[in-house]
Amino acid sequence: MIRERASNWNIDPKKIGILGFSAGGHLASTAGTKFDKPVIENSNQVSLRPDFMVLVYPVISSDTAIYHGGSFEKLLGVANTAEKRLEYSGDKHISKNTPPTFLVHASDDGGLSSLNSVAFYEALLKNKVPAELHLYQLGGHGFGLINPTTSDLWMDRLKNWLKTNKWIYNR
Repeated sequence: MIRERASNWNIDPKKIGILGFSAGGHLASTAGTKFDKPVIENSNQVSLRPDFMVLVYPVISSDTAIYHGGSFEKLLGVANTAEKRLEYSGDKHISKNTPPTFLVHASDDGGLSSLNSVAFYEALLKNKVPAELHLYQLGGHGFGLINPTTSDLWMDRLKNWLKTNKWIYNR
């Protein structure tokens, strides 16, 4: 919808990204890894691929050593199978066409292992997809736009990344 109406809203249709936090990060990463398998009507053949992704403490992996079982249960039901979880394991569906990605996580995230972001980042690199990963020592899960444990602002790092990749310009 955004891409189809971009001219009405004065948006560049080649600079549309997706952002998601936690389970929303899983949704965003799915949009960026499964865009070529549409589940919606797309009669105008508009590209469903985000131009970039921003994933903040995202649910990614179905690897039982690092996954968030509750998220996969809510997504797939209690009786989900390893095969079905693998289908929704974002790190297993990255290709050279996956959008460039900016990731943020805290190492002390007790709700969701930061290894989810690391696994996604490593898979991006293996597929030569531009990526940037910021792991904070502290912050836990759900710190939002400002991690109160550090004076570093990840949103400033994101803004720099967006400028570097020419999705936004100096203002």
